[in-house]
Amino acid sequence: MQKQQTLAAPFTVTGKGLHTGLDITATFNPAPVNTGYTFTRVDIAERPVIEALADNVAATNRGTVVKKGDIQISTIEHAMAALYCAGIDNCSIEVNAPELPILDGSALPFVEAIEKAGIAEQDAKREVFRIMKKYTVEDPENDIKLEIYPDDHFSVTTFVDYPSPVLNNQFAVLNNVSEFKDKIAAARTFVFVREIQPLLAANLIKGGDLDNAVVIYDQKVEQAELDKLASAIGTDAPSADKLGYVQKRPLLWDNEPARHKLLDILGDIALIGKFIQGRVIATRPGHGINNKLARAVRKDLKRTEVQAPVYDPNKAPILDNVGIKAIMPHRYPMQLVDKIIECETNDYVVGIKNVTANEPFFVGHFPEEPVMPGVLQVEAMAQCSGILVLNSVDEPERYSTYFMKIDNVKFRQKVVPGDTLIFRVQFLSPLRRGVAEMKGYAFVGDKIVSEAEFMAQIIKNK
Repeated sequence: MQKQQTLAAPFTVTGKGLHTGLDITATFNPAPVNTGYTFTRVDIAERPVIEALADNVAATNRGTVVKKGDIQISTIEHAMAALYCAGIDNCSIEVNAPELPILDGSALPFVEAIEKAGIAEQDAKREVFRIMKKYTVEDPENDIKLEIYPDDHFSVTTFVDYPSPVLNNQFAVLNNVSEFKDKIAAARTFVFVREIQPLLAANLIKGGDLDNAVVIYDQKVEQAELDKLASAIGTDAPSADKLGYVQKRPLLWDNEPARHKLLDILGDIALIGKFIQGRVIATRPGHGINNKLARAVRKDLKRTEVQAPVYDPNKAPILDNVGIKAIMPHRYPMQLVDKIIECETNDYVVGIKNVTANEPFFVGHFPEEPVMPGVLQVEAMAQCSGILVLNSVDEPERYSTYFMKIDNVKFRQKVVPGDTLIFRVQFLSPLRRGVAEMKGYAFVGDKIVSEAEFMAQIIKNK
């Protein structure tokens, strides 16, 4: 199991805001477990805090804006992408303006600052939300679509398609977040010359210039108009007859715009609130559609109390039926766990029970409508917990575990012949004086069928 992480030390970045043009200071601080990402507006007396979550996104025009009440923070996506890909779970960011500094228009300055500050592991488990179904959000009129598919790791593929003779079809791929610094982080934000006037009219990009953006000139305008727009962003105008990229530094990659769109997706995905495991496919993405996807996933995350463990029947178990008998005293008809597929000492255990029509309890429960008794589901959880507890002692075959208390038992749906029960039992507190407090869940597929909290004691056999 991965542990949560935070910064080993604070770091500060300074620079102007892309949209406000203000001189901004942002300090990134270590944060306690389960904090997530938060922003504190230190320029306001009350020091309001805004959680960086998809639910709090209030605007997506040329950047992602999170808002709480009347207080907002904008242009957060580059920092969020850097934190997410660095594996930072918890970070408190103090900023003295309504946006983060744009720096060079990429995520690289944040990545380098995180590396310099260092990363500290925390004493809490990281819960990764596994994508278990396909998610799709789209805007058919504009041929925009984002999808997430179940996969064994996190990856992103993005396609961009603009009606432009300079920037048309491009794609970019991130197969693993470990590639982020070298392949994605340095990609700069970009803007079309034809977009600059509307953005200026909307009171945006006051801090935009060729130091923090790639400008694309793809539709000819009069030289006088081009001179005027260039003056507005503090640069020299290109020739009105020559289409192409306008920037101080050459493109880092031919598909730098597509890579930057992928960077933006990562920043917006970070607002789901947990790391995810799944494959993102994005066609013509933007902050608005990115946020819709993040909200869709977050909606399921909030109502998912715990996810079912992954069960691969082809994978060799940690303990098979014979191995369980070597540790546990239970025998037919009371051995209710067939195998153990995961076991983390002092943490959790995952066990499997294949429910067949030949179970002896179905003879009387019930002959015409066989249903596995709930009490036996709890007993099976307890047997898993016994294996977990006994895994922490020498010569486990010389000990037995006994119930002391059962609380908060819930049965949510029937278990019938043909079901495969997947049990996950975890410690609620450390084992003390031979007494363990645990929480158990039983799943069929990805649905919880029963759960219970219980206390058990290890006793040495006579």
